[in-house]
Amino acid sequence: MTIFWPGLISMAVLYAAIFAVGVFASRRGTKATDEGKSGQLAEVMLAGRSLPLWIAFLTMTATWVGGGYINGTAEYTYSSGILWGAQAGLGYALSLILGGLFFARTMRRHGFATLVDPLEARYGRVTGAILMVPAVLAELLWSAAILVALGTTVGTVLGLDLTTSIVVSSAVAIGYTVSGGMRSVAYTDVLQLGLIALGLGIAIPFAISTAGGLEALGGVMSTPPPAESGEVAARGAGALAWFGSAKEGIYWTDFFILLALGGIPWNVYFQRVLSSRDEGVAAKQSIAAGFMCMAMAAPAVVLGLCGRAIDWPSLEGGVEAATALDANKALVLPMILRYAVPMWVAIIGLGAISAAVMSSVDSSILSAASLVSWNGYRRLFAPETGARAMARLVRALVVVLGSVATVIALTVGSIKELWYLCGDVVYVALFPHLALALFDQKANRIGALSGLGVAVFLRLGGGDETLGLPAFLPYPDWSDAGGVFPFRTTSMLAGLLVAIVVSRLTARLDPPRPLQAAASIDAIGDAVGEEEPTG
Repeated sequence: MTIFWPGLISMAVLYAAIFAVGVFASRRGTKATDEGKSGQLAEVMLAGRSLPLWIAFLTMTATWVGGGYINGTAEYTYSSGILWGAQAGLGYALSLILGGLFFARTMRRHGFATLVDPLEARYGRVTGAILMVPAVLAELLWSAAILVALGTTVGTVLGLDLTTSIVVSSAVAIGYTVSGGMRSVAYTDVLQLGLIALGLGIAIPFAISTAGGLEALGGVMSTPPPAESGEVAARGAGALAWFGSAKEGIYWTDFFILLALGGIPWNVYFQRVLSSRDEGVAAKQSIAAGFMCMAMAAPAVVLGLCGRAIDWPSLEGGVEAATALDANKALVLPMILRYAVPMWVAIIGLGAISAAVMSSVDSSILSAASLVSWNGYRRLFAPETGARAMARLVRALVVVLGSVATVIALTVGSIKELWYLCGDVVYVALFPHLALALFDQKANRIGALSGLGVAVFLRLGGGDETLGLPAFLPYPDWSDAGGVFPFRTTSMLAGLLVAIVVSRLTARLDPPRPLQAAASIDAIGDAVGEEEPTG
């Protein structure tokens, strides 16, 4: 496939615009620091805790509505129907609503700086650092997944190779994140969310027309998937058909709960909560973003249905597209943009996907860098490090961890596998202990470590295809009956129960700690001078 130069130039203009907005936002952050409104570290990590409701709401939405969200929703709708396609949109939307109702106020009220802060306060620094590992891993996997989503889209529409697409997009996101930290990320998210809505909105009418109109979309809702594709599509019936068996319904529910509860314990989520002006804004923006995420899944669902209805061989180049889709269902959205809409529409739609990717990549990379620097380096090794030195460390880690995410993206190359793997990590390893740290005054370190060990053992016992791990525990085999045993939720609940019981049995040996921040990032920022000790 030859390079489509007009589209490539348009992409370069888009990237330049996003970078310019990021630099502009960074200057606003510098001005705030110079005026003494916030310390440099608090500015880099949390935008000085000054994000107004409308910015906080839009950056929260843009963070979840990433390239994996858009491409994955279209892919699952195409291969397995609306029930599976809409699952992520509904699950992640519910996670934001639940987070706003039950978690956001408590986290913001205590003045925490990261997701790990309450874990550290309740369980101690070492245990907090141990729980930090899955949090950082999940952010890196999430970044890699959405970089893969962009690479496949750009490669299909513009003819650019996968490696170049991923590396350039990653470099742009890393560049403006290093420049302005959280404030740059938040302001670019506003632009990027607008591009997502515009790009997909323009593409939908043309895609529906190519598919044969609304009547054709109605027709595919009662027909089987276009081809056998994995364990879900192989069982699929119509796009709107209910589950073929109760066990399949349990399998769907297992993943839905994973998304709804596993979508909460993400530092990238709490970074926005903790950047809000107060706890009221923190809760409101999370709930509002949940409903917005639900709405933003609709265009991807519609485009996935269009992919099912389109007669691909009848299009120019459609035979090649049909062959590619048979091999990889994740290409359905790129193929629609390449073959089913006018090229100028494809360019705008590609801009939407690119914006979706960077709105998530920049957030996740900054989130991971904040965790490693604040809860890892400073809390464990150099507690006297000043704000300016910490801010430099965060920026350096943005480059390092962004590069690691890029390497993962180039190595794994699967949106779906990375997407669900990072959900597994936070659902099983983090959710039980965050919930207990915030709401169970009797939770202690021994209980947390015991629960974590049990949960990880049970989860690994179910195996993982992405990591090449075979199952070694005798979970019931439901695959022939149309479902897989819900060992993810089983693992999470077992870890939660063990943590509760062991905490109470060991209360005298390991007295519970109070839930309070060990150090205020705001105070550190305000007190720093030009020269600070580094440890």
